[in-house]
Amino acid sequence: MKPKSHKNNQWQRICNGCNIWFIRSLKRHDLPVSILLVLVTAFLCVIAFPVAATIETQHIATLGVSIQNPSAQTQDLLQQGKVLYEAGQFAEAVKVLQQAVKSFGSQGNELQQAVALSNLALAYQKMGNLPPAQQAITDSLKLLEKSSNSQNLQVLAPILDIQGSIQLDLGQAEQALNTWQRAEVSYKQLGDQNGITRDRINQAQAWQVLGFYRRGLTILTQLQQQLQLQPNSITKAVELRSFGDALQLAGDLDQSRRVLQQSLEIAQKLDSPQDVSAALFSLGNTSQVQQDLQEAIKFYQQAAAIAPNPITKVQAQINQLSLLVNTEQTVAAQTLLPQIQTQLAELPASVTTIYARIHLAESLMKFGTTPQAIAQICAIALQQAQDLADKRAESFALGTLGSVYEQTKQWSIAQNLTQQALIIAQTINAPDIAYRWYWQLGRLLKQQGEIEGAIATYDTAVKELQTLRSDLVFVNRDVQFSFKESVEPVYRESVELLLQFQQTHPSEATLDKARQRIETLQLAELDNFFREACINAKTVLLDTLVDKDNPTAAIIYPIILPSELQVIVKIPQQPLRNYTVNKSKKEVEGIIRELREYLLEPDRTEEVQALSQEVYGWLIKEIESDLKESGVKTLVFVLDGILQNVPMGILYDGEQYLVEKYAVALSLGLQLLAPKPLTQTKLNVLAAGLVQPPQNFQQQFPPLPEIKSEFNSISQAIASTTELLDRDFNSKNLENKVNAVPFNVLHLATHGQFSSRAENTFILAADGPINVMQFDSLLRRRDETRSQALEMLVLSACETAAGDNRATLGLAGTSVKAGARSTLASLWHINDKSTAILIGEFYRELVKTKVTKAEALRRAQVKLLKDYPNYSRPGYWAPYVLVGNWL
Repeated sequence: MKPKSHKNNQWQRICNGCNIWFIRSLKRHDLPVSILLVLVTAFLCVIAFPVAATIETQHIATLGVSIQNPSAQTQDLLQQGKVLYEAGQFAEAVKVLQQAVKSFGSQGNELQQAVALSNLALAYQKMGNLPPAQQAITDSLKLLEKSSNSQNLQVLAPILDIQGSIQLDLGQAEQALNTWQRAEVSYKQLGDQNGITRDRINQAQAWQVLGFYRRGLTILTQLQQQLQLQPNSITKAVELRSFGDALQLAGDLDQSRRVLQQSLEIAQKLDSPQDVSAALFSLGNTSQVQQDLQEAIKFYQQAAAIAPNPITKVQAQINQLSLLVNTEQTVAAQTLLPQIQTQLAELPASVTTIYARIHLAESLMKFGTTPQAIAQICAIALQQAQDLADKRAESFALGTLGSVYEQTKQWSIAQNLTQQALIIAQTINAPDIAYRWYWQLGRLLKQQGEIEGAIATYDTAVKELQTLRSDLVFVNRDVQFSFKESVEPVYRESVELLLQFQQTHPSEATLDKARQRIETLQLAELDNFFREACINAKTVLLDTLVDKDNPTAAIIYPIILPSELQVIVKIPQQPLRNYTVNKSKKEVEGIIRELREYLLEPDRTEEVQALSQEVYGWLIKEIESDLKESGVKTLVFVLDGILQNVPMGILYDGEQYLVEKYAVALSLGLQLLAPKPLTQTKLNVLAAGLVQPPQNFQQQFPPLPEIKSEFNSISQAIASTTELLDRDFNSKNLENKVNAVPFNVLHLATHGQFSSRAENTFILAADGPINVMQFDSLLRRRDETRSQALEMLVLSACETAAGDNRATLGLAGTSVKAGARSTLASLWHINDKSTAILIGEFYRELVKTKVTKAEALRRAQVKLLKDYPNYSRPGYWAPYVLVGNWL
């Protein structure tokens, strides 16, 4: 396992849609425990940043059995430690608990000493000081292992819970899983069902960290069924709330909302304001992830109104403020801000208030507050972090203060503060925050003209992001920071710097680094889409791939930068090269958006040709003579941003469309899937189609009467075809056929939608939509039992979601989840008769002439264009794109 970053504050998260922090979880209701004097969680749930355990309810309880009585002074030390811990004064708690450990040791009271050590471990963990936390919990367990009795068993399980949380903070997910499994055994021996449930939820999160996404979700689903059978209680409300948070981690947002609503209803029936407030808070977080920002604001507002203590009230209000700022509700934000400031000033110093201030400062930077006022807030947070000896919070306070000075263009002060923040982040081994300060430092160096230093710093920021790759999934799902605002710019700004440096210091190595970095960004986008690092990437040498293996293919990387469009090109037997198109991001996006709209209108062919000729000028004109001389037959585009929404085959040179001259394919990045020729084995097709959508989808989707004609065309071209049509095409039958029928082409002729959000990406079956994540589950068992690869996935009636500029992420995601070497799909829904013709031609060319998939698609499209006057308009033949392996 690679090392993962850790944290000492469980209430901090970054806001989705803005590069600011938002507070994630409230302290849960104190559940009754009666085991021993120990600070343990009543509900340990691993939903933290990036994958740390949330110690939600800390207790000092009394032993339910008689043991050697500690002195009153030692009892007082434990009580002091509890008070300091719960006040967030962890450094002071550590000092007091160290004394308690010594005192119990001198009394020979090993059981109580073990308890005190576990408390000490928790306090160290909260400080982000993991080595001594690990040592303390190890020492605690050693003391317990010296003797075995019923008292030890009562103590062992919660201490194992703490050990698991520390192991996960250290990036030891497998060890954490084993520890929680061991704790579950202890809870079973004790007959503690609540403890069993807690550990099962923790195990589910550990499985997800290890990459066993479905196994984790299966555990959570089983737990939900068990919870439903329990009578209403505060325990059930808390467990449902934690389960709802875990479902949010897993990406099941609708289910998360339902479970959290149930937790809320139970808390309301039991008249528990704290749990009502906590459930409303979690509902606000889920709504925020769903981009239902107004609903999230309402939930936060309600959570603040009912919160029984000031800190939870402030936490909810700060989240509310951040959303008001981001949705430009200025008047409401101005009304709320003084309330937050007054309440924060009255709260005692704690880790919670430090991060509240940092988050407030981040929000105010976007709100237009004076830099002096924001700097004052950061200065107070910094002083409190230093007083509490909280290094992680100190790093954040310093770095945030540095960003305030960055805004005021006081570069040297900003740089000094950022470097201090970075040193601390490195000292505590926290790459999740170190990358932020490397990024900030890179921006500052660039502003001061130190381009080479800035490039090196950005390189390190990217490297830190790469070490965090699987963690970022949980950062992004649980922490809810905006990938678009907090990760994507690091890559883009880095590429921009590299290409800027290339102008004065030309180097093929620099270009290769830039093209690899833009590919890495595409892979990171897919990780973000799935909420799990599910893609194994490897560096691909372009010289080998193009010059030796694919000498008739050219690779084109258009990169959209704020002020210009950069194009990197690899032509066989030629060095990597680039050229600049003086079109800003705004201009590029405006033209592409207009082109996409005109493609869908029947009387806009002339406008389509005019606009696509302009785009041809950007991407092809500069290299058209080289392409011809090099004998290039296939153009492979690694497209960036909004360019993904337009099929490249429609580019127009004034006389011909690009598809008339070249086979065209799209790649998600050569690091993801190196192209391999279609195996010459016989093609076996599993085809499923739906003529009439289910009743509740009939207003949204029209019938597809030509599917039978489409299936006939397939069976004429390929003898070995298994069909599921209409009612027979349901998720259960499809799964059965997937597991029973040998096939290497999966053809789905049905409505579907690609979206930039996984939960909105689906294909339609007779029994309703099959989500992309369910699709993965449906096909996963086949991968485990059959060696034959899925050569191709064909989606013949799907479309990208309207108004979603990043919807092709859903197309890429569906392809990856299917494990398909190639995917043929449409970017928009078209006349299904023309679809039947094109699909039939595609399969005929593929089987009879043995051409590449890209060439087979090209010929089918040209056939429609030239031989079918009714379908010659680009809107009919253009939307089909081939993604992945073009051979």
